[in-house]
Parts: sequence; structure tokens; C-alpha cells
Amino acid sequence: MLFVEQELAMLRQLIGQVQELLDLYDTPPLPPPYLLRHPPPTVLQPPPHLRNDRWCLLNLEDNPSEDDCYNLVMRAGKFKMLELGKGPPSKRARKDRTREKLPETSNPTETMESEIWKKFPEDLYETVIARLPVATFFRFRSVCQKWNSLLTSNSFSVECSQVTRTQPWFYTRTHENVNTGVMYDPVSRKWYHPTAPAVPTKMIILPVASAGGLICFLDIGHKSFYVCNPLTQSFRELQARSVKVWSRVVVGMSVNHKSGSGAYRIMWVRSDGEYEVYDSKTNTWMCPGGMPACIKLPLSLNFRSQPVTVDGCMYFLRSDPDGIVSYDMETGIWKQFTVPAPVQLSDHTLAECGGRIMLVGLVSKNAATCVCIWELQKMSLLWKEVDRMPNVWCLEFYGKPIKMSCLGNRGLLMLSLRSKMMNRLVTYDVLRKEWFKVPNCVFPRSRKRQWIACGTAFHPCLTAKA
Repeated sequence: MLFVEQELAMLRQLIGQVQELLDLYDTPPLPPPYLLRHPPPTVLQPPPHLRNDRWCLLNLEDNPSEDDCYNLVMRAGKFKMLELGKGPPSKRARKDRTREKLPETSNPTETMESEIWKKFPEDLYETVIARLPVATFFRFRSVCQKWNSLLTSNSFSVECSQVTRTQPWFYTRTHENVNTGVMYDPVSRKWYHPTAPAVPTKMIILPVASAGGLICFLDIGHKSFYVCNPLTQSFRELQARSVKVWSRVVVGMSVNHKSGSGAYRIMWVRSDGEYEVYDSKTNTWMCPGGMPACIKLPLSLNFRSQPVTVDGCMYFLRSDPDGIVSYDMETGIWKQFTVPAPVQLSDHTLAECGGRIMLVGLVSKNAATCVCIWELQKMSLLWKEVDRMPNVWCLEFYGKPIKMSCLGNRGLLMLSLRSKMMNRLVTYDVLRKEWFKVPNCVFPRSRKRQWIACGTAFHPCLTAKA
């Protein structure tokens, strides 16, 4: 009995609301009397001087499934003006509503006025094209011979030098294809497979450093160096070195701003203190001398860590004692800094962002493994943890022996995390503290996945010449 009374009360409330709407539209018929046991509620009529004005109806219930009767009433928090004498607006398809919001210029059948575009200044073509994404530029080269020859244009080189590309690309080598290599664009999140090798040699060479849009390669016998632009295939084999190096070396590369545009330097260091510097301006290797007495030998260099360059100084990661050694490329002065390593650290490497020296490494405790990021405190010479990989991602590594290598260490890092049956690639934006998963690298027109072996980051430059 109580349930029936509640149903009748709800029915009376609904009829009262419908009656109120009908009275607003001057349609006075009431519901049949057998549905009402009590007289209908009194409905206030608008004043006579407002009978022809617009009224606003508000729905207090946020119900997305209104029926036709309630299409007159807006959802909670929204107002709608209804004109007297007109029925409620009919619901239109989303496609029609979207078409009205689009500007008139979005008509796909509209063609560009040839009379306008043929007056476009010629000198602005290079300005616009230089600011296109790199992958888009290579597609546009097939438009005409003039655009195809832009890579050799001096004026186009000037335009490209004024464009700053904040996000680097990554050049990697895979176990399946050690000579050709693949490139990853973190903006479009796509892998690109060059059709020709970056360096025309039959030897197995590996990318070890980069600067100014160029990549430095070293053969696996540690005998020869090569420099190339992987986008344009500009290539140079460096002169033979004065010191025969048969052991492992750490290689760094930096831009030589004082020697003019496009100049660069390459430096290799051995644990016993031997080192050489190559200058592209003179195309020669220089051997400034041995290590000063203040530097403890052997260096015990971390060969898995690429050096970083900050304000003309190149920094190398070492152990025994844990710390950093630096070399000023202008003055030739060596310095060493003792920096205790974080506890339970493994597979660590140096990184750099905005002049700050960072450290990336694995921290393992019991069966748990996590990737952590530290920043070097210049005053105390201690590593301060600033971020770590999300715990949800770290659960995938639980109980597994993980190895990590860093493929790029400038601003945007690419980390390769692998075990016997797993090879995960992730990128980390040091400035924004954002982690991203990298899509799998597969062969073109195939589903076979390629396993990344090594690599380095480089800022794509269309006009950089080796």
C-alpha cells in the first residue's frame, strides 16, 4: 500500500510539471480527472507585460537520458532561451552540429586561388619549408626540382640555422641490422628505416657520440672514426690517429662555436690516461699530453656512459673513486670531483639538461628494480634524487635480472631495459619529468620486431655537413 501511494505521488508531481509547461504555451487542457484525486497545483502565470518575452527553463536533474517530454528543459547548470509559440528544438545529429562550428574555409572542396598563391614571395618559400617537420620536408622534396635542391642552397642553410628543434631524434643499431640503423622521432612517435647505410663501409661501426646534427661512429676494432649526417648521408672518414688504441675508449663530441659554423671536436679517452682531440677545422688529431698528476690513474672509466658537455667542458663518469673527471675543450685543463654513488646502484650513466648534470641508473632492492633520476648538487657534490619511474611500470621488472643502457642523454633520454625475454624502450623528458613508452621497432612491411643494441641522440639538422 505504501508503494502505491509513492507511485501516485510521483505521478501527481509529473502531471503538475507537464501542466505548468502547457500553461506557458497557452494550451489549457488538463489531464483526465480520474488521474487526479486532488485539484491540480496552482500555476503562476507570467505578468501580462511579459507574455511575449523569452523565458528560461532550468532542469535541476543532471540526467543524460531525457525523453521527448523533457527536451524542453536543459540539463543542470545550463540555460536555454525558448520563444513562446515555438516548439522545442529537435535534436540534431552530431555531424550536423560539428559542421556548423567549422569555419567556412574548412570546406574540403574549396580550392586555393592560383592568382593569390602565384604572387607568394619566392624568398618566403625557404623560410616556411625550413620550419617544417623533418619527415615532412623529405616528402616535399619530390614536389619539384627546386625543392629537391634546397639541401645544397646556402640561403636555405641560413634559414635552417635560425630554427631551433627542441626534441632530439635517436639513431640506433639493431641486432638484426647492424649496418643500416633505424631512427626514432619522439614527436610523431614513429620509427624511420633508411634505405642506405649512413656510412658506406663494410665494417661494423657503432654510434658513440653526436653534436650539431652529426653522429660519430667507431668501428668495433677501435681503429677508425667516421662522422656523418644520417639524414643527408653527408660522410667523412677521419684521419688515422697518432696513437694506436686497441683497448676500449670513451668518446665525446662537441660543437666548436669559436671556429665557425659547422665546426666540431671529437675526443677519446682511455683508462690509462691517454687521450686525443680531433678538430674538424684543421682535420687533424691533437695529443695535448698526458694526464696531470692531480688526476688519479687509472681512471676506471664507465664505458657504458656517454660523456656530457656543459659550457665547453666534457664530463666523464668514473669509479674507484666514484666521481667525475672533466676536460675543458678550450683551455685543456683536467679536473676531478669525488661524488659518492647512490646505494644499490647499477647500470648508471650521465645525462645533461639545461646545464645540469644528471645521473640515471637502476636501483635494486631484494627482487624489486626501479629506474631513478638524480641531479648533481654543485655545492655539496652529492647526488639528489629528483624522480623515478612510475611504480606500475616497475612491477613488470619484479624478480627479473634487468640490464639498462641509455641511448640518449641530453634533455630527452631513451632507456633500453632488457632481460632474457624482454626489451622495453622508454623515453624520459628531464625538464617535464614525463615518462613515455616507445612503440616497438619492426621491419618495414613486416611484423618482426627488432631488438635495439645501441644508439645515441642527435638533433636533426638538414644542412649539417661532416
